[in-house]
Amino acid sequence: MARVCQVTGKKPSTGNNVSHSVRRTKRRFLPNLQKKRIKDPITGRVIKMLVSTSALRTMMKPSRKK
Repeated sequence: MARVCQVTGKKPSTGNNVSHSVRRTKRRFLPNLQKKRIKDPITGRVIKMLVSTSALRTMMKPSRKK
């Protein structure tokens, strides 16, 4: 399973573990992905998606209508 958000396209990024003696070794920063069932507002079908939590927060934010 690829660790990629299906909404935003977020992927793992790379960096360094830095020890107390300041030695650096490579590491990966993984996106916080969750499996969610999301209803398509156009077709009304339920789709299983792998979504990052930041994308979920944006999708669940109530729209402001004026």
